[in-house]
Amino acid sequence: MLPRVLIVPRRSVRKNKFVDFVGEYHLDLIVGYGAVPVIVPRVSGVHRLLDSFEPIHGVLLCEGEDIDPSLYENEVSGLSAEELEEIRRLHASDTAIDKEKDSIELRLAKLCLERNIPYLGICRGSQILNVACGGSLYFDVAKELSKNCAVGQKVKHIDYDNYDSHRHVVKVVENTPLHHWFKDILEGGKMEIWVNSYHHQGVKRLAERFVPMAFAPDGLVEGFYDPDAYNPEEGKFIMGLQFHPERMRKPDSEEFDYPGCPSAYQEFVKAVIAYQKKLNSSKSVPKALKLEQKMEKKRKKIIRSFSLAKNIYATSRGTHLVKESELEVGADLFVPHLAYGS
Repeated sequence: MLPRVLIVPRRSVRKNKFVDFVGEYHLDLIVGYGAVPVIVPRVSGVHRLLDSFEPIHGVLLCEGEDIDPSLYENEVSGLSAEELEEIRRLHASDTAIDKEKDSIELRLAKLCLERNIPYLGICRGSQILNVACGGSLYFDVAKELSKNCAVGQKVKHIDYDNYDSHRHVVKVVENTPLHHWFKDILEGGKMEIWVNSYHHQGVKRLAERFVPMAFAPDGLVEGFYDPDAYNPEEGKFIMGLQFHPERMRKPDSEEFDYPGCPSAYQEFVKAVIAYQKKLNSSKSVPKALKLEQKMEKKRKKIIRSFSLAKNIYATSRGTHLVKESELEVGADLFVPHLAYGS
């Protein structure tokens, strides 16, 4: 049986009603590398039913609305009412909080962290991972970070007029998984790649357990991972990417911008497969069956011993019609003179 990767869809409105959807690029890569996507509907109450989705071999969380700011800080970063209104107007489709999606995804992220289940967070999914570990977010990167940068460091993190083609540069940190995946184009000392960008929020305070893998020129963390929980061959993978490597394709083509773009999914599924094998091997079926057979034999002996002892006590008959060995197991639990009629 192929391993199962849980994915939570995003809510959208179609024909005046809500629908859930997941981008096909995510699904294609998960299936292509050997796992089965399992969609967790983001409807009311599902966050209480996650046990029903077991076994969970991996979790992929991706795009969606802004995370409720009350989950990572009490105040909205000191922004004025006018600034907040401007943000909501500019990013109308993202600023509508989806509390059910928040609940489901935070529970899944924490479950992965508790049980070392492989986790890949893309865009919002990386933010969920950071919040689940105690980190915080910028409510709006442009208002809180980029505006304070020097001209040469300012970054446009979302461009609605050039949505899929928009790119900005990031600096890759050496000796990280991202460095390894893109090493063929990072040779020569220039540790930079161009990534897509569809977000207005981002990591403000990175949770302590994580190590950055890439930075935008304005200092925003664009990728991070847990080095103590990263070894795909052993089923370990905890990572967040702010950009969308699955959508980094050349114009009018399915060809990736860089050969390393699908590597996050490839290594994630590798970890998922290894995790499934590790999970299955921990369930030693032959040993369990041997134990069950032994206990069943013991159980039958105890039941017969109790039954015989009960009859002796009830009828006050002696033990001459019963083999004493048949009473040994049950007799230990009775007062001796009652069990043996003396």
